Amino acid sequence: MITTLLNKIKETKAPVCVGLDPMLAYIPDEVKKAAFAEKGENLEGAAEACWRFNEAIIKATVDLIPAVKPQIAMYEQFGIPGLIAYEKTVRFAKELGLIVIADVKRGDIGSTSAAYAEGHLGSITIGEKQFFPFDADMATVNPYLGSDGVKPFLEVCGRCDKGIFVLVKTSNPSSGELQDQLIDGEPLYARVADLTSAWGESLMEGAWSNVGAVVGATYPKMLAELRARMPHTFFLIPGYGAQGGKAEDLAVAFNAQGEGGIVNSSRGIIAAWKQEKYQNFGAEAFADAARQATVDMILDLQRCIRF
Repeated sequence: MITTLLNKIKETKAPVCVGLDPMLAYIPDEVKKAAFAEKGENLEGAAEACWRFNEAIIKATVDLIPAVKPQIAMYEQFGIPGLIAYEKTVRFAKELGLIVIADVKRGDIGSTSAAYAEGHLGSITIGEKQFFPFDADMATVNPYLGSDGVKPFLEVCGRCDKGIFVLVKTSNPSSGELQDQLIDGEPLYARVADLTSAWGESLMEGAWSNVGAVVGATYPKMLAELRARMPHTFFLIPGYGAQGGKAEDLAVAFNAQGEGGIVNSSRGIIAAWKQEKYQNFGAEAFADAARQATVDMILDLQRCIRF
């Protein structure tokens, strides 16, 4: 799967992942009104608004980008209707040729972790038939429970040609409360980085592994340190734009060929219509504003990263 992602990045010259995190506050009133008129002003209506919003964003950006990243919590908050909207989003994006990175941050032990892995990346057999519940291409994984929580994902990745991104150094301000704590003189995130590299050795595709790492753009020094420590690990890089990460900070994550990572932007793209920079588009052209924000992000990254 990592080769497919890399090829799509090369085709688009855009190591950009659009985060599909459809908060109701990001969705224009007209989209919500139409959804509520059809489904009611309830969980079903809210989920329908999310789906319509996502559909428009995907259509507006599909030719520019290699991947999207729906954050499942934004759908779970609307219960079962929200999960239906999530599934529709995943399948629609894949139908249009995009790679879907499921931002689910799952991680447990034994059969529980296996169930997460099969549900989000793999398959389930019922009777004599095989089903693919969510069928994302890649997923984020929380390694806090250790190898027991990650190995079921590795098995599914190897069997189904899928990939994962292990949380190594996240972009949020309080990440250091745990991730930066020293163990025998080294920060915990460095220990997780070494484990992630080891987990990925059996799932190599050329120079890169199907076991990637989440490394935040908001900590450029650590980003550079982890790139040197993890030369064969592809990075999913959150924190660009709205969280403060700059294109200049991200160059250290990429090699001379422009390989090594994919940069996520969520509200910076999907809620672009609410920003002063794109206010001329108006709410009715929210998808066009998202497209322009995507173009601007690509150009910004291309200033600092050679492709």
